[in-house]
Amino acid sequence: MTNAYINKPSQAWNMFTYIQFIIAASMMAGGIFFLEASFSAKGFYAMAALMLVSSTAGITKTVRDVEESERLHNKIEDAQTERLLAETSSTT
Repeated sequence: MTNAYINKPSQAWNMFTYIQFIIAASMMAGGIFFLEASFSAKGFYAMAALMLVSSTAGITKTVRDVEESERLHNKIEDAQTERLLAETSSTT
């Protein structure tokens, strides 16, 4: 069995995503702060923005976990098939 390639993001990509998040969060906070609305409306928008960020992180983790579990499941099935083929070819 060969070693599977593990996709690891580069340091540049990691830095880009952190900077992108900081810029987007700053723009959202600035937009809410300078919005001409009541304090309660600003609070509503701020809570909605925080909920959107947390749900995005949650769904990203869920998608990644499903993909990793399917990859493990496929490896187990491949190993079982290899074992079955090895047993079959050794008996003939």
